[in-house]
Amino acid sequence: MRTSERPARDSRTPSAGAAGQAKGVSGGLSGPSSRKLPVPPRERKPALAALAVLLILGGALATTLLVLRSGDRVSAIRINTQVGAGQPFSLEVMEEVQIADTGIGYVSFAERQKVAETFARVTVLPGTLLTEQMTVSESAELGPGKAIVGLALKPGQVPTGLRAGDRVQVIFVPGRGGDAAEQPKVLAQSALVQSTGNEDREGNSGVVNVIVDTSVSPAVSQYASSGEIALAELPGAR
Repeated sequence: MRTSERPARDSRTPSAGAAGQAKGVSGGLSGPSSRKLPVPPRERKPALAALAVLLILGGALATTLLVLRSGDRVSAIRINTQVGAGQPFSLEVMEEVQIADTGIGYVSFAERQKVAETFARVTVLPGTLLTEQMTVSESAELGPGKAIVGLALKPGQVPTGLRAGDRVQVIFVPGRGGDAAEQPKVLAQSALVQSTGNEDREGNSGVVNVIVDTSVSPAVSQYASSGEIALAELPGAR
C-alpha cells in the first residue's frame, strides 16, 4: 500500500488571514490619517522686534557714555595727615589728586584757601577725599570755655604713637613725695590732642598740647609742672 506524504506547513509562513491583517495595518499606517496636520504660519510681531532693537541700541549707547565719562577727571583735595575734630585745616595737610567725575561733591583743590579757614567737623583720617560735610566754619573745641595746655611728658606718661586729633584722658598721678592719701583721678575725661612734638627714637612724644575746659586747666598746668600728669588714649572717641 502506497502512502503519500504531505509536506508539513511551516509554522513560520504567515497565513492568509495574518497576511491580510498585516496588509491592513500597513495600509493603515500609510493612509491619510497618519499624515501631519498643517502648521499655521507664525504671526510676525514687528512691534516686539522694534522694541528689541531699541533696547540693544540703548544698552550700547549707555555703555559708550560710561566709557567716555570714566575718562573725565576732576581735581579734588586729599587729606594727607590726620586732622582731629575741631582742628583747623592747614594747607600742609591738603594735596591735589585727579579722580573720575562720579558726581560726588568732593571739594576742588582750587578751593584750598577757603578750606584753610575752616575746621574739621569730625576726625579726618589720612587718605580721605574732602567733602563740604567734613568742614565747619567755627570750632566748638577752640571756642569760649576752652584752653590749650602744654604738657612736657616722659615715656610712660604718654601713649606711644599719639597724634593730633586723638582723644585722651588727662589723669593726675600722685608722685612718690606727695601725700600718701592722694589717689589718681581724672582731670579731663575726653581732651582733644591739638599737636604733638619732640618725638624721640622710640616714638614717644615729649610735648603734647591738649584742649581742656578752662575750669580744669589750672589744675592740669599745676600737676604737669610737677610731673604728676599722665595721658590715656581713647581710641574709640574720635
